[in-house]
Amino acid sequence: MSYLDNVRVFVRVVELGTLSAAGRDQRVTPAVASNRIKELERHLGVRLFNRTTRKLSPTEHGRVFYDGAVKIIEAVNEAEAAIADLSRNPKGSLRITAPLGIGRRLIASGIPEFHDKYPDIEVRVRLSDHNVDILAEGVDVAFKLGVLEDSNLRMRGILNCERVLCASPAYLARRGTPANADALIADKHDCLLLRYPGSKEYYWTLVTAEGPRKFEVAGPYDSDDGDVLTQWALEDRGIINKPLFEVKAHLTEGRLVEILKDSPPAAVQLAAIYPHKRFQDPKLRLMIDFMAERCQRLIGKLLGDAPAAEASSD
Repeated sequence: MSYLDNVRVFVRVVELGTLSAAGRDQRVTPAVASNRIKELERHLGVRLFNRTTRKLSPTEHGRVFYDGAVKIIEAVNEAEAAIADLSRNPKGSLRITAPLGIGRRLIASGIPEFHDKYPDIEVRVRLSDHNVDILAEGVDVAFKLGVLEDSNLRMRGILNCERVLCASPAYLARRGTPANADALIADKHDCLLLRYPGSKEYYWTLVTAEGPRKFEVAGPYDSDDGDVLTQWALEDRGIINKPLFEVKAHLTEGRLVEILKDSPPAAVQLAAIYPHKRFQDPKLRLMIDFMAERCQRLIGKLLGDAPAAEASSD
């Protein structure tokens, strides 16, 4: 077995906590991952992990070796990236993630085209509306709607996305159209929320005449899948807070109606977020450039506009 492959598996076991998770990440079986750890331990002459029934935790030797192993992997990746840049032949793998909605519509649907252009780049896509720990999970780039919250990461803005509040005509006929933002709470409107551990949507930030205000809205049920919320709204179950491009067709065709136009939700930025050191990798630059152009073009079409201007970057 390649010593470097053993080191890669070791690093991911430390970061993910189990042989099965590390094996999936490295595309090997748990048995192969276990053999690679055992071979590494034999080579080093020390035990690298304390083993329990549920999780592996690094020993003191393991923690020391991990610090050096990460540097080895980074050095090899940087050397390979430099060669690829010189040869104009980027290769290797990219791990990308995105929320379910924009992931399906904008990101995952473009992967085959990207691979046609760069056949030596292997792309692994994970779609989830949950917060993904980019550093811990070894993600190269996350495409997300939101703000940069981790100083260890960098962000390239792609688009500033307008958001709207909307509901079905039947829901508004039954419950009444809110006259103002305060009525969302006073009249106990059913607000359909995107919720999961670490979620920020336990309140809505609306831009009122007094400036941005947080409203602690509520509803009878919520979901960790944004498309589920849209479907519930279409089934007359409540009010949703959505990027305009996601619901523009429903608004145009009358299935949903925009409300509270004078106090809309604060806009959100579609951005590519990645670790500081990764952007020198040419394949990552190619992916971000490709997806930025694609998202601008497709969202422009969804909105019926010309492609929007690129958002600012941090």
